[in-house]
Amino acid sequence: MFAPGTGRPLLVGGLLLAVLSALTATAVVPRTPALAVLLAASWAVWLFLATFFRDPERMPGVDIVAPADGRIREVGIAEGRLVISTFMNVTNVHVNRFPLDAHIERVEEAGKGFRPAYRSDASHNLRRSYQLTTAVGAVELTQMTGVLARRLVSFVNAGYDGKKGERLGMIVLGSRVDLNLPADRTYPVVAPGQRVVAGVTTIARMKP
Repeated sequence: MFAPGTGRPLLVGGLLLAVLSALTATAVVPRTPALAVLLAASWAVWLFLATFFRDPERMPGVDIVAPADGRIREVGIAEGRLVISTFMNVTNVHVNRFPLDAHIERVEEAGKGFRPAYRSDASHNLRRSYQLTTAVGAVELTQMTGVLARRLVSFVNAGYDGKKGERLGMIVLGSRVDLNLPADRTYPVVAPGQRVVAGVTTIARMKP
């Protein structure tokens, strides 16, 4: 399965280009090295797009799950909030998911610039924040741009009721997703450097 939106037209266009290149290579005699390079490049582009826009079906994990594929880059407390930040590289699945059942109160955009997403000052980058109402209280999920990842895509809007593990949006070419939870009601069960799978890996639990 592939991510909805602009990904599917790109995949279709890339596949048509690859097929056209293959037909051309078959029809042209004699075949030249340049033609072989064109054919290989066309299929390489399509394979990259297919990998980038992949969107596998997943069964939601228990408790509060990761909103993004990637590695945990930070776990900490800031201003009474438990912050869990996930860094996505270009090879990860780029679709982001609801970490728990939530109602979207509002969606906000802020920031400017495209600093490397792994740096602490990337928190000032262009970003999109989802303010969520959940069973653990107010939760904020933020999609953040990076050097290459400059396009944030939303699949849902304010007023939407999302289920844990449901698709929320995607970041084109990776970057970072920060999740802010109430520190007095939740605690982390992941550590920096740990790999996580969006919608599946448990990253936090509610305090007793």
